[in-house]
Amino acid sequence: MTVAPKKRSAKTGLAPGALIHIGERHAERAKATFVEYDENHFRSREIDAPEGALPAPDAQTVSWLHIDGLHDIPLLERVGELFRLHPLTLEDILNTEQRPKLDDHGEYLYIVLRRFHIPETGVGLIPEQVSIVLGPNWLISLQEKEGTLLDPIRERLHSNKGRLRKSGVDTLAHALIDGIVDSYFTVLDAFGERIEAVEETLIVRPTPATLRIIQTLKREMILLRKSVWPLREMVNNLHRSESPLIREPSVIYFRDVYDHVVQVIDTIETYRDTLSGMLDIYLSSISNRMNEVMKVLTIIATFFMPLTFLAGVYGMNFRYMPELEWRWGYFALLGVMLVIALFMFSYFRRKKWL
Repeated sequence: MTVAPKKRSAKTGLAPGALIHIGERHAERAKATFVEYDENHFRSREIDAPEGALPAPDAQTVSWLHIDGLHDIPLLERVGELFRLHPLTLEDILNTEQRPKLDDHGEYLYIVLRRFHIPETGVGLIPEQVSIVLGPNWLISLQEKEGTLLDPIRERLHSNKGRLRKSGVDTLAHALIDGIVDSYFTVLDAFGERIEAVEETLIVRPTPATLRIIQTLKREMILLRKSVWPLREMVNNLHRSESPLIREPSVIYFRDVYDHVVQVIDTIETYRDTLSGMLDIYLSSISNRMNEVMKVLTIIATFFMPLTFLAGVYGMNFRYMPELEWRWGYFALLGVMLVIALFMFSYFRRKKWL
């Protein structure tokens, strides 16, 4: 059975911090995964209750709690109690229509990101909200449904490759944000291929279906742009943040993520300009085709105008017309019509109208 997504109107009249899931339910139950690691140890397991993910205040390990599925409100309430999250933070986690942002709550940072999936059909975009709560030695990540986004990070932690296990929890936050930003390049590559295919169709023979594809691409690009521009501001605030949770060695890596976001924005703007130009090309192409059709019809009508005039004159039912009694009148009239047609054809060719 498909559960209809709740809309923002469901929160009308409720107090701030009221917990209502705004979005679609993608699974029957929420799945919680707990990862604990340091430079020498790594442990990952699925847990039923969040109590096992609460680290000790003086723990030297990094604790990472990841939750797939946001519809389990009692689970999120328990997570909020254990990690002392503000009710407004939990409210924003449950509202999956948030724009990318960064909230500094002193003891933790709350980060909202949006990523996009391309369905198996290759057409359209499926948005998904990813929330990250960054604490002193712990991190909570939450997404709407289970996916493969975090698998490369878990693999890097397990194999102890790179600086991930040798650094603090802010490095883990960087890895998550960087992975989401890099996923935009995959989406844009798919967009580029679709735009090239439409361009080829546009040049060869545009149809109303081509116009619908262009309009769909423009809507999807607007949706992508609405998510990326706030992301730029969020990452900029993150690498300029004075929060003690972001250590100085990690700032340069967040600055690199900012550069990637700028590249994504530049690519989006280029594609938007390309799609706008394609729409102009489509309208011009349709107009040119219509002009060609009208040109052909005008030439045909012009050819037949004098011929129709002669046929009309000699088609009148007057009794006394000298040429009607002439034995060769019919063939002479056909000859005159042929001469006129050849003359007009020659004239049109000289004028390069044909």
